[in-house]
Amino acid sequence: MNLSSFKESLSGIEPPQEASVYLKALWYDAKGEWGKAHKLIQDVDDKNAAWIHAYLHRKEEDISNADYWYRRAGKRRSETSLENEWEQLVTEFL
Repeated sequence: MNLSSFKESLSGIEPPQEASVYLKALWYDAKGEWGKAHKLIQDVDDKNAAWIHAYLHRKEEDISNADYWYRRAGKRRSETSLENEWEQLVTEFL
């Protein structure tokens, strides 16, 4: 799977079967299901999940919470668009 085929999967009703929890969260986010994405990732305790968690809170404009999760991920808050950060995350976890 690559970024293009992952994006194509967004026309479906379920994320790709082989997708990791990280990609499933990003898939649901792209489908407008922020709550489902957040629920999937909130209890995963690693830096990858923290980065996605940060992105999700940045998207909801809860910047102080986002910054907390970026620190947990060992990242700085992205200065790019949300769309670009989403693509960066997907590419990272493919």
